[in-house]
Amino acid sequence: MADRKSYYVTTPIYYVNDSPHIGHAYTSLACDALARFMRLDGYDVHFLTGTDEHGQKVEKSAELAGKDPLAFTDEVSQRFRLLAEAMNFSNDDFIRTTERRHIESCQELWRRLKERGQIYLGSYSGWYAVRDEAFYQEDELETRPDGKKVSKASGAEVAWVEEPSYFFQLSEWQQPLLDHYARNPDFIGPDSRRNEVISFVKSGLKDLSVSRTTFKWGVPVPDDADHIMYVWLDALTNYITAVGFPDTEQEKYIKFWPADLHMVGKDILRFHAVYWPAFLMAAGLEPPRRVFAHGWWTNEGQKISKSLGNVIDPHDLIARYGRDQVRYFLLREVPFGNDGDFSHRGMVQRMNGDLANGIGNLAQRVLSMINKNCDAKVPVHGVLTEADLKLLGSAHGLLPAVRPLMTAQQFHKALETIWQVVTEADRYVDEQAPWALKKTDPARMGTVLYVLAETIRHVALLVQPFMPESGAKILDQLEVHGDDRSFAAFGPEHALESGTYLPKPEGVFPRFLEEPAA
Repeated sequence: MADRKSYYVTTPIYYVNDSPHIGHAYTSLACDALARFMRLDGYDVHFLTGTDEHGQKVEKSAELAGKDPLAFTDEVSQRFRLLAEAMNFSNDDFIRTTERRHIESCQELWRRLKERGQIYLGSYSGWYAVRDEAFYQEDELETRPDGKKVSKASGAEVAWVEEPSYFFQLSEWQQPLLDHYARNPDFIGPDSRRNEVISFVKSGLKDLSVSRTTFKWGVPVPDDADHIMYVWLDALTNYITAVGFPDTEQEKYIKFWPADLHMVGKDILRFHAVYWPAFLMAAGLEPPRRVFAHGWWTNEGQKISKSLGNVIDPHDLIARYGRDQVRYFLLREVPFGNDGDFSHRGMVQRMNGDLANGIGNLAQRVLSMINKNCDAKVPVHGVLTEADLKLLGSAHGLLPAVRPLMTAQQFHKALETIWQVVTEADRYVDEQAPWALKKTDPARMGTVLYVLAETIRHVALLVQPFMPESGAKILDQLEVHGDDRSFAAFGPEHALESGTYLPKPEGVFPRFLEEPAA
């Protein structure tokens, strides 16, 4: 399937019991950069995000807000749509689990599992955390000084629950899951998370309670109105709903399923890498190709929490630093998959170092010299020297170098690789000194500026998935338009044409200046 030209990437669907924060923006941003990259690389992409709107936690949050659950979810879901607009995400669909298409999809998946003998009626008694919408075993809990039991992993309080319940025969899927992980070593990323999941599955899987009777805000179980579906069986199904399930014969499903990548936070990896493939295989459907779990952010070294009042609002970041600057920082600052710390100082260093002094300064210097010394036209180049060919070779080699890093979700390394060429181009400017060549060898000056303009073109093409508006502004100033902005335009065959008029250059990345203290 190496020549497959479709790509399906999903964010987790976000739980609507609160407003979106930096964690939501981070996950969706990674998916957006990947979706944009794949589109530019010639793939037909389906990029999905949305909101998870059922469950006891939502019912309680709506009650506390004095609202009907649907009215409450309408309002909070809209905040996630607004975040997608504010961050300039390019999602192709936004799914809500309260939609009719999704409810029908969930119920059909349930029927298929039931028909295959994978679901049975029993009764559940055990520990349940409403905050996590998750069941916990005794050894996964600890007792706080106040006597309350909480999850060791999340700190969420648990309560003892006893009720009739349908169960999914998860225990039967222990070995098939381990076989699947062995056959597909890239199924879970990064490797540290893969090892955690394998260890969890090897320790033994118990059948999973997949229905509830103590509240009503959820998808009704087919043929048993007393039960609603466990919120995770409901939520995970969104990924197939969005490509047309239960109609598995339609073009969209055939083209995009199985998904190429489910991007998730590390706290929900188990649901995606254990329960979800087990549900799918049990229903006779293919599991996704890959699940990648990223880390969490702290704020100036502190854990982010509402009680500390240090939750980071992405809208505030955009207003203060700029949209593309925030996008760049989040994907460049931390090895993707690790935890990271958001700091004002770190943000300013990236803005002024990598962006203003880096790509911004390079583009401004070179295009200003072309504007001033080459009649505002792409210069004519003469015979290329070894130094010219070396820099152009680095620029031409960027795409094959960055491609595998993107498919491995190593966004920080992809950006690092692009910036190595920016650094190389800066060094080349200093060594070739085109301002001096203007007097001594104007023809050579034209060649040097041409090589630099071509290098900037290649860098700008690859900057587009990460910083769409800034990449577009640089390409505008090089008069690169339309299909010439796709990755098919990489290489010398699509080089800038000498004699093309270029507009007066404008700075793309202003320096961040601290406001003076009052």
